[in-house]
Amino acid sequence: MCPKEATVRTQFARRDFLGAGAALVGIAAAGPLLAQQPPETAAARVKEPPVWLDMDQAELDAAYDQIKYAPNLPQITKRYATNSEAARSRLGAPRRFAYGPTAIEGLDIYSTKQPNAPINVFIHGGAWRVGLAKDYAFAAALFVNAGAHLVVPDFVWVQDAGGSLMPMADQVRRAVAWVHRNAQSLGGDPDRIYVSGHSSGGHFAGVVLTTDWRKEFNLPADIVKGGLCCSGLFDLKPARLSARSAYVKFTDEIEQALSPQRHLNNLTAPVIVAYGTLETPEFQRQSRDFAAAVKAAGKPVHLVVGEGYNHFEIIETLANPYGLLGRAVLEQMKLAKA
Repeated sequence: MCPKEATVRTQFARRDFLGAGAALVGIAAAGPLLAQQPPETAAARVKEPPVWLDMDQAELDAAYDQIKYAPNLPQITKRYATNSEAARSRLGAPRRFAYGPTAIEGLDIYSTKQPNAPINVFIHGGAWRVGLAKDYAFAAALFVNAGAHLVVPDFVWVQDAGGSLMPMADQVRRAVAWVHRNAQSLGGDPDRIYVSGHSSGGHFAGVVLTTDWRKEFNLPADIVKGGLCCSGLFDLKPARLSARSAYVKFTDEIEQALSPQRHLNNLTAPVIVAYGTLETPEFQRQSRDFAAAVKAAGKPVHLVVGEGYNHFEIIETLANPYGLLGRAVLEQMKLAKA
């Protein structure tokens, strides 16, 4: 039975977040950034006792603040929005469906004309506290032209979820479960669902890939057939120790439950792990360590390193079939280049 299309498309206000630990300003934000200077060197101040690895508190806070490493962030996020609008002008407006009862629980589907097509679910980033599905359609043409559907879900922001990541993870998982259960009525193949995500969305892509689907949703353990985790976080302990704890209410339960690297026993699909060489060293380490842990667990993983890309630039390569991520994802999905 075809799912009922959602009739209400709630407009959510765009917000700017420039506080300590913020990794992303509001989409297409206007005005200068407050923190564009490179991280201070060790010689510029007296180093305090280490908090994580060899980093003191100031260094750890900087390590989880991508703004300090991306002075061109306003231009990039503006491109996200304008290139997404350009994609809709070429492809047409997406179909919008509700996957849950609250206003934010909706998803956009950019449909290919191919019958029984594979599906890629893209989970957007935004430091867990900004981002809307409509501004992450820039890669839609890559998938549609290659014969796949692209699904981009909306989900609650952490500050609207009482500071907890658990409701966010629950919504993202339910969105993927909804796609699986409704794939055929959407013209998709329920046995060819893939997930991709960037930044905090890369974290949630890892959560999806390491979910016990049989236990949590009474679905086959392997409903996701492959994934891309770009510039994500895979163990939440250092993020919990950083300035991000000012707006995320980390607990032992959240740290354990939502650290994908600790649940590799549930991983059933090949994983692409990607990061840029101009990201913070700590984000780079997170990706390297996650890829190494997946490999050590005897499961297929492909580590992709984007030379010369910062945290916000690398995901744009997903929109190009010959780009770093576009090529990798099409190969993973066994699709010809558009």
